Amino acid sequence: MKQGAIFDMDGLMFDTEKVWQKCWDEVADEMHVTLEAGFRKEICGTSGRLMDSIIEKYYHVDNGNPIALDVRERVHQYLAEGAEEKPGLRKILQMFKDHGVKMAVASSSPREQIESNLQKAGVRDYIDAVVSGTELKKGKPAPDIFLKAAEELNIPAEDCYVFEDAINGVKAGHAAGAATIMIPDMIQPTDEVRELAAGIYETLADASDAIEEGLL
Repeated sequence: MKQGAIFDMDGLMFDTEKVWQKCWDEVADEMHVTLEAGFRKEICGTSGRLMDSIIEKYYHVDNGNPIALDVRERVHQYLAEGAEEKPGLRKILQMFKDHGVKMAVASSSPREQIESNLQKAGVRDYIDAVVSGTELKKGKPAPDIFLKAAEELNIPAEDCYVFEDAINGVKAGHAAGAATIMIPDMIQPTDEVRELAAGIYETLADASDAIEEGLL
């Protein structure tokens, strides 16, 4: 078993990716824009300049940042009462805690939203470090966020698991050198992702069992 575990948040720990997609659609409707196929796959897991560039491409604007800020605020409002946990979250957190594995959350969401979700779910005490993609220059699929999380845990990325639901996140985890495990949410794995991932499981509980059995 590795010494560290790094979790994405939206769509992985909490069932929040559908909220993000709802907000992207709301803004598009208000702007009378039809989001073309491919938007969800491209935007999922991104942050920073890459997110802005994807918004500019699909919303047909010169500056995507105001839309990104608008959507983040809408998501924050929707999640003000808390977020629904994904199946197996507490099981895998407790399993790692029992084995002395340090844990981090590395999410493209703002730090305030990450902390809010963790606190309201009552799982903040499991987490040793939090890294927000909004604080880094390069978002996923660049490896920076996972390298930073590993640094915060004081553990080499190669000795960490990364848990992701998004294609961009799997690419980022693999590029960081971590054993990257995909738990698909809204986006199913591609052939490329199947090559990059150390494992693909239906739930975090399934991944937890595989790790305890020494399969990862």
